[in-house]
Amino acid sequence: MPKKVITILVLLMFTVGIVFASGNQEATKGPKVINIWSFTDEVPKMLDKYKELHPDFDYEIKVTIIATTDGAYQPALDQALVGGGAGAPDLFAAESAFVLKYTQGDMSSYAASYKSLGIDVAKKIKEADIAKYTVDIGTNPKGELVGLGYQATGGAFIYRRSLAKDVWGTDDPKTIKNKIGPGWDKFFEAAAALKAKGYGIVSGDGDVWHAVENGSKKGWIVDGALYIDPEREAFLDISKKLKDNGYHNDTQDWTDAWFADMKDAGPKKVLGYFGPAWLINYVMAGNAGPTYGDWAICEPPVGFFWGGTWVIANKDSKVKDALKGIIEWITLDSSNTGLQYLWANGTFNPDNPTKDAVASGTVMSKSNGKLDFLAGQNMFDVFVPAGAFATGTNKTQYDETINRFFRDQVREYTQGNKSRAQAITDFKQMVADNLDVIVK
Repeated sequence: MPKKVITILVLLMFTVGIVFASGNQEATKGPKVINIWSFTDEVPKMLDKYKELHPDFDYEIKVTIIATTDGAYQPALDQALVGGGAGAPDLFAAESAFVLKYTQGDMSSYAASYKSLGIDVAKKIKEADIAKYTVDIGTNPKGELVGLGYQATGGAFIYRRSLAKDVWGTDDPKTIKNKIGPGWDKFFEAAAALKAKGYGIVSGDGDVWHAVENGSKKGWIVDGALYIDPEREAFLDISKKLKDNGYHNDTQDWTDAWFADMKDAGPKKVLGYFGPAWLINYVMAGNAGPTYGDWAICEPPVGFFWGGTWVIANKDSKVKDALKGIIEWITLDSSNTGLQYLWANGTFNPDNPTKDAVASGTVMSKSNGKLDFLAGQNMFDVFVPAGAFATGTNKTQYDETINRFFRDQVREYTQGNKSRAQAITDFKQMVADNLDVIVK
């Protein structure tokens, strides 16, 4: 072969090699888009902050937000996960009312384990001191962690200082916790003492329900069949006792009357509410009016948690390397530059310096949790141990629906429209008619 031809062939091969190598480099970079699905703008805003703090992070974030109103979020998310493709979620959020569907239930096969993302799970959980209940909820049937939250939603009893002083002569949380608990018998002794002064102990039975529901030993489904935990069944009696004795204003949570009791606009003043830090910061603080600053928190009669959002990666995502950094920063980073430190200290959004309890006990132990709403009390002194008493083993993927059925029947009973036995029978029938669950 002529020398000139050989030279041309070598040059062509060299040129093709450069193009091929360049193509391989582009391929190894992978897509530069991350699809985020959520039901609020909370997690997407965290991604904005992450990009701000990590200038080398050059991915475009595409956000899909679908509210949980009328149950719209889950079907859309499910369809996107099953459909796959370029528009499928890489990272998605799941609320406590339905998170088990994605970590342990029908859609859990789409969740990537944190270990598969390259996260040293055991080490990070220990360093951050993550509450066990949030780990339990985010662990799949194989024992793999696939989701974690960033908030701590362990519950406290949030009470009025002035009313406590009037009834017991003190508003000290260490004393009040022993007046309203432990246990429901002590709670009702406190209710009677408050009634003698013309006060209610809570606004409505819904305030107690969250403590009962999330403090029970077992969930609504055991071995594929409906199970009524004795502690949850006892809510029928707790609710009836509150109603018959006039221990509350008989409101329903999330109604105008319930909000009104926060600012002394109801028929009688009420001592308190059951809830986590988010109830204080995002609900009560804005509705307290003249009672703002007249509140404190103490340990509740029973340990419980209420709410929270878990962050989950799609196992089929093509950008897992990028997801590793994001998920660690949101859920497991206990440093002073992690999401949870910014969140706990009210520095995440300078325009809205709201402090919140976070999943990391390590972060809360080194953060300033003092709130004006609580007259300067450090909320972390109560919410850190509250997380330890909460349990995540009593949740099911059907909780949102079954809870609604049960509470409707409890109200029918307490209003005198049905007998206790009939309320339970009708509850079971509603579950049987609407869910693919064995009802005995």
